[in-house]
Amino acid sequence: MIGGIFPVFNKEVSSTATFEREPNEVICALFDLRAFRWAQVMIFAIEEINKDNGLLPNISLGYRILNSCSSPTNTLRAALTLANTPKEIHQKKTSGCPPAISAVIGEAGSSQSLAVAGILGPFQMPIVSYFSTCACLSNRAKYPTFFRTIPSDYFQAKALASLVKHFGWEWIGAIHSDNDYGRNGILAFTEEVKKFGVCIAFVGTVQRTYPLEKIMKVVEMIKLSTVKVILAFTPEGDFSPLMKEVVKHNITGIQWLASEAWITAPQPSTPEMYQAFGGALGFVVQKMAIPNLNPFLTNINPYSDPSAAFMKEFWEIIVTYHLQRVNFRNQFGDYVFFDEKGDPPASYDIINWQLKNGHVPTSVCSNVCPKGTRKAQIKGKPMCCFDCIPCTDGTIANSTADCIPCPLEYWSNERKDECIPKIIEFLTYHEPMGIVLTVLSLLGASLTLVTMAVFIYCRETPVIKASNSELSCFLLFSLFLCFLCPLTFIGRPTVWTCMLRHTAFGVTFALCISCILGKTIVVVTAFKATHPSNKAAGKFGPAQQRIIVCSCTLIQIVICILWLKLNPPMPDKVFRYSNKKIVLECNTGSEVAFYAVLGYIGILAVICLVLAFLARKLPDNFNEAKFITFSMLIFCAVWITFIPAYVSSPGKFTVAVEIFAILSSAFGLLISIFAPKCYIILIKPEKNTRRHVMGKV
Repeated sequence: MIGGIFPVFNKEVSSTATFEREPNEVICALFDLRAFRWAQVMIFAIEEINKDNGLLPNISLGYRILNSCSSPTNTLRAALTLANTPKEIHQKKTSGCPPAISAVIGEAGSSQSLAVAGILGPFQMPIVSYFSTCACLSNRAKYPTFFRTIPSDYFQAKALASLVKHFGWEWIGAIHSDNDYGRNGILAFTEEVKKFGVCIAFVGTVQRTYPLEKIMKVVEMIKLSTVKVILAFTPEGDFSPLMKEVVKHNITGIQWLASEAWITAPQPSTPEMYQAFGGALGFVVQKMAIPNLNPFLTNINPYSDPSAAFMKEFWEIIVTYHLQRVNFRNQFGDYVFFDEKGDPPASYDIINWQLKNGHVPTSVCSNVCPKGTRKAQIKGKPMCCFDCIPCTDGTIANSTADCIPCPLEYWSNERKDECIPKIIEFLTYHEPMGIVLTVLSLLGASLTLVTMAVFIYCRETPVIKASNSELSCFLLFSLFLCFLCPLTFIGRPTVWTCMLRHTAFGVTFALCISCILGKTIVVVTAFKATHPSNKAAGKFGPAQQRIIVCSCTLIQIVICILWLKLNPPMPDKVFRYSNKKIVLECNTGSEVAFYAVLGYIGILAVICLVLAFLARKLPDNFNEAKFITFSMLIFCAVWITFIPAYVSSPGKFTVAVEIFAILSSAFGLLISIFAPKCYIILIKPEKNTRRHVMGKV
């Protein structure tokens, strides 16, 4: 004996009061032709098995079919009824009593099947469902005797999620029936679409027994939302009240996704529903023709077996629909009960006209951020809802949703959609600052050459002789080199220019100060030589002067050689001054060597200053010690102020400060020491006499 449980009658909410029922009372009165056909197919299958002696030899199958009214409570009552032996069987004492139920076919709804499997499973009663898809029923530990002939919703949820991903829908709504089928189906679907970054805008709940107020809440939820795609994971009966309200409120433009429970149901395929639900997409279980089923269904009539279950109700509906063919078509379209494939052909289960013509409806909470902007999550809203904020400087967004930083040598453009090379900055010859410094450098070198020419030409005059012509020429030569040093600081830094600029500067200034030191010592010794007992002047002749100049310069040369050998200056790219610029400058390499070069020049300058200061009160009209003292004061002042200016100046201005210090100190030495002499030689030749120089005039 095989038991069968089918929702031949469905629950509906009465809209008006009668003598038998209150208004809004839930009744089990809506006859379901599809469920009746399912029951007939079970009968057909049992009869076919009984006809074939080869399938179950010496065994005949019987059946008892009960109505569940699509209710877990009624289904549980039916299951218990099937499990218990009927009273009329107990009363019979014949040996031909039918056996107890050996298995149950049922139910259509997952919630109903859960009730049956939960109550009959512990008794090892096999339950086979033909339409329950809830993945929860796959739990073998809880439902060891439950089987089904339809895949679980786990696979349907993955398929629906892939469909959503395929069309690029990121912002969708969801509606499910308030039962295990709907809740588990939506849960599985939500977990799948989250993997693709899809957001669920809202989740509505429906049930065929819900009052109108609860259905209207879902309607308002749909109207207020911006979604254009909604998944309805619900059976036809539970979805029907909402469908009617959607049509009533003229809610169109929604791409509906359907679960298998209603995608092939007859109600959505009516002309009335097509305006809102035409073009719904969903997956159906593959169908195939069953041999001899059609003749079996067409032979159903009240005369062949008047006592057959539900025969009276079925025939009343068939006759009524036949007499009212128009109403029949409006309610069921071209649906024919005697469909050989088991379900009515779903004319709406195709891609709608929008998709056919290549116009895929879009459903997003926020549009894709344009290039140069990034997503900024809106607080309290799903991840698919975001604002687009421009990328910060130095970052871009072109094909991604996030701003990515540009490489070190690049910077973002104004639109923040492309990284462009940073501006390369260094002191050049063609910019105003470079031109001015170059002109000053060449001017100083030219003046030095002119002065040298004057000194060579007038070398026999008293003024030139009194100022030690040899050391003066050495000094002028070193000043000439000092004026040319800035030219190595201008232009793009290279390995050779970086090594040359610092070492040339150090050596030339060491030579310059060494010559001044020699001149200062000559003046001091000359002052002491005025005493007859002092022989210092005789011990400090031209040879000794050359030794002082060469030895003092040689020390600086050794320092520079060690610098170049151990850690030489090298060209470097500096990024710290500006985000949009790369400053090319010469890295000093060894800071110790750099400051040793400067320090050594400073030591020589201080010694010169002290010696010249001691000899500042010589009685001669032409007291060179005063000029040396003044020149050393200028020199020391320039280089003392240079150090903080050098450290604080950014980029190419660092080089400009260094050039300015070189030129200022060189001009200070040239003007302070040689300008008075040139003035007398060229402007006041009458003072260019021995008597005047000795102060005897």
